[in-house]
Amino acid sequence: MDNQKANCTAGAREAGLGHAILSASGSHRWLNCLPSARLELEFDNTSSEAAREGTAAHALCEHKLKKALRMRSRRPVSNYDSDEMEECTDAYVDFVMEQYEEAKRSCGDPVVLIEQRLDFSCYVPNGFGTGDCLIIGDGKLHIIDFKYGMGVLVDAEENPQLMLYGLVALRLYDMLYDISEVSMSIFQPRRENVSTCTMTADALREWGETVLKPKAEMAYKGEGEYVPGEWCTFCRAAVKCRARAEEKLKLAQMEFKMPPLLKDAEIEEILAVLPDLTKWANEITAYATDAAVNHGKEWNGFKVVEGRSVRKYRDEEAVAEAAKAAGYKDIYRHTLITLTEMQKLMGETKFEEVLGGLIIKPPGKPTLVPDTDKRPAMNITNAINEFNEIKEEK
Repeated sequence: MDNQKANCTAGAREAGLGHAILSASGSHRWLNCLPSARLELEFDNTSSEAAREGTAAHALCEHKLKKALRMRSRRPVSNYDSDEMEECTDAYVDFVMEQYEEAKRSCGDPVVLIEQRLDFSCYVPNGFGTGDCLIIGDGKLHIIDFKYGMGVLVDAEENPQLMLYGLVALRLYDMLYDISEVSMSIFQPRRENVSTCTMTADALREWGETVLKPKAEMAYKGEGEYVPGEWCTFCRAAVKCRARAEEKLKLAQMEFKMPPLLKDAEIEEILAVLPDLTKWANEITAYATDAAVNHGKEWNGFKVVEGRSVRKYRDEEAVAEAAKAAGYKDIYRHTLITLTEMQKLMGETKFEEVLGGLIIKPPGKPTLVPDTDKRPAMNITNAINEFNEIKEEK
């Protein structure tokens, strides 16, 4: 074990259980506003209703993914169980299994780690966190993070939480798998957001040494300047932060009007600051999207793209009959087994042969995003007609 790995292990022992001062989930905030982590210690760390719901969703994801990987697991029960949570967690498992199958194409024995506690104290003082899912194979590491929240859109591009997890996994598994590339994905189903960023292992290590380490040392000591921004959203100190209050007073000078009365340039300016203006932001987003999708309005700097959709059975009875006719019996629980499980049961070739014509992948809901989004722009006229036809069929 080299010195850096030893330091990581020692840091984990010092931190023990509980919450890290410089957590991975809060890294976007404390890397941008260095003293915020220490300031937060002056406020109670209470769990919100949304956070408790997110915890329940993560527990269900863990259970379903373990079952999909043929691991023993007991289904969790919570007060937040719902059809929406079932659909979102099923979609997450489908996505992870797709990435796992992709990893198996180039590696005979990729490793899948679920809800893995990760110690990154060799980069961040007493730093640790929990990775939702890590897939490690020959030459490539894939970090996947499930976000059940819908208030803030989370992007994988240069996401420090995922980069932190990637650094830890590199130190633990690079010797075994000679990892040269790291992919990081955010799966946020309630916002129809699946974002993936890929970078070289060398670039990730360089970020860890030149950016992360020095900033983390300052943040741990409470040094640096307060810098308000969209990262203030989940800061416990935000309500009493003077720097943030001064920034909000500047925004308050803008005359808020109902969406139809705003000029195009005003709409475009507002869209850029939406993450930190939650309630009003949702109203503006709905208006701008409706204008683009239903009225052909083009907003400078934005485009409409197809959101993520999930495969589904076209006709469950027809699928059941086709599978039974092919000799497959174990296809039922209380409902027809999922697409991923059916594909695993039959194998890819047989699955395509027996059920290929019975599987559809409907278009995702049109979504307004910045031009920097990597997804291609949609043909609005064709897309909205196709999307509405699918809704009418339901």
